[in-house]
Amino acid sequence: MKKGKYSPALVSGLIVGLLTMSLFTSLVYASPLAQGEDPPEKILSDKQCERCHLDIADYWSHSPHAHAYDDPVFQEQWVGLGTPDNCLACHTTNFISSTGEYDREGVSCQSCHGTVTDNHPSEVVPSKVDTYYCGSCHTTTLSEWRSTGHATADVGCMDCHNPHSQEPLFENPDDLCINCHRDGMGDYLNDLHVQNDIGCVDCHALVIHPDETPEDGIVPTGHAFTISPQTCVACHTDALHAGFTLPGYENGAVEGGAFHADENTTSEEEGGAQPQIETAEDTTMNPSQQVQALETALASSRVSSLFQGAIIGLVLGGSTAWIVGQNLRTQPTEEEEEDDL
Repeated sequence: MKKGKYSPALVSGLIVGLLTMSLFTSLVYASPLAQGEDPPEKILSDKQCERCHLDIADYWSHSPHAHAYDDPVFQEQWVGLGTPDNCLACHTTNFISSTGEYDREGVSCQSCHGTVTDNHPSEVVPSKVDTYYCGSCHTTTLSEWRSTGHATADVGCMDCHNPHSQEPLFENPDDLCINCHRDGMGDYLNDLHVQNDIGCVDCHALVIHPDETPEDGIVPTGHAFTISPQTCVACHTDALHAGFTLPGYENGAVEGGAFHADENTTSEEEGGAQPQIETAEDTTMNPSQQVQALETALASSRVSSLFQGAIIGLVLGGSTAWIVGQNLRTQPTEEEEEDDL
């Protein structure tokens, strides 16, 4: 055999060995699973969920959850903060902080239901959702809710909201309130507010934004359901003559969405006069200062009323005392005249 040349026997042996190894590997992969070993479960994707749950997918597609990532307001705030990764824990699905990776932009099925296998629909889809799970992202709303009677009565997020659309369960949110609070509303249903089509959420869920929006963009959500002087000022600035308005309510609550004009109100296009709100030319006060000014004005009004009442009381009291005194003076004279007779 010449140097550098392989013998035919060696080449044939190598070929036979490779073929044998390939055949053995194929048999191993094709062999059935060991007895009692279950086949691996296939994880369904969000897209596969959407193919069957068309109505839910439609609700979700228009919700803030679906657009949690591509929402322009979020993008502006996020980019302004330098695109921090911790924001993506709530604005994407299955975010991994150690790598910065995520499965999908926005909050989709797996964010709340976890992984769903191909054993569904025979296997019930899990759900991680409860009020405190929602609050892991909706931190401001959870904080507001904790201070309410809803929290103590265990009335949580999904008692009022459809989790897929995030909208109220009732088309008219006021009906949702009345559904539980009808017995405690008293004469409210005959109140002037109701007659002017001002409902529960217009006052109790009024969102008053801070004077300056925080860098993270997280602002109150109206879930404390409390009425404050700021709530009243939003509509009644003109009636109270406070001389200022809250940011976003320069024309009362109309622009803020809290006031619904009644049917007799004519628009400017129809020639009707629009209500004018008295505002100061220089509105430099922040909301806290505005509320303090309102409270001072109200206190001054009360003192003025008290002073007026005191004057009226003194006049009436003095007049009564004078009349009684005159009667007492004339009484002895009449008795003396009777004795002379």
